[in-house]
Amino acid sequence: MLWHEDTDLSGIDAVVVPGGFSYGDYLRCGALARFSPVMEAVKREAERGKLVLGSCNGFQILCEAGLLPGVLMRNDVMQFRCQDQPLRVETGNTAFTNTVEPGTVLQMPISHGEGNYHCDDETLAQLMEQDRIVFRYCDANGLVTPEANPNGSRENIAGILNEHRNVLGMMPHPERASEALLGGTDGLLVWQSMLRAMEVPVAG
Repeated sequence: MLWHEDTDLSGIDAVVVPGGFSYGDYLRCGALARFSPVMEAVKREAERGKLVLGSCNGFQILCEAGLLPGVLMRNDVMQFRCQDQPLRVETGNTAFTNTVEPGTVLQMPISHGEGNYHCDDETLAQLMEQDRIVFRYCDANGLVTPEANPNGSRENIAGILNEHRNVLGMMPHPERASEALLGGTDGLLVWQSMLRAMEVPVAG
C-alpha cells in the first residue's frame, strides 16, 4: 500500500490506482487527487515504462493528471450506475490483456456516476488507429450497441491505453472481479496479463 504523500516508487514493480472516492469527488472526480505528491512519482515511473493501471476513480485521476487523454464526465443518464457489465476485449496487444483473445466478453462490475468517457475527434482517431482502445461496453453476446452503453461513453469506450501502452485506464473494476467468492474471476485476466508482461527471463 502506498500513501498519497509517498514520492519514491522506485522499488515498486507496477502501480495500481484503484477505484473509490478521492477528496469526496469535489470539483470533477480526480481533479484534486491529481495534485497528491504521489502522482508526480507515478508520472515519473510511467515515463520510465513501468506499468500503471487505474480503475474507475483511478481512470479519472490518470486523465486529470495527463497520463491518459480525454475526460470522464457525468453519466448521460444522470444516474449512478452500479451493476455487473459485459465488456468486449478489443485488443490483446497490451501488457494488461495479453492472456485474452480479442473479442472475448468479460463480466466486471461498474460503480460510478462520472464514467462517460469523452475526447475530441483527433484523439479518438488516434486511439483507434493506434489500437489503444482496450475494452468496450457490449451486450452479453459481445455486440457493441448504444443500448449496451451504461454511461454514454464515446464509442462505448470502457478502457484505453497511453501512447507507450504501459498505462491503462478503465472504468470497470477488475479488482472486484478477482475472486469467485465475490461473484466472478474475469478480472484475474488483467492481473495475470500484467504478471506475464513483467516476467524476467531466467538466464540459463
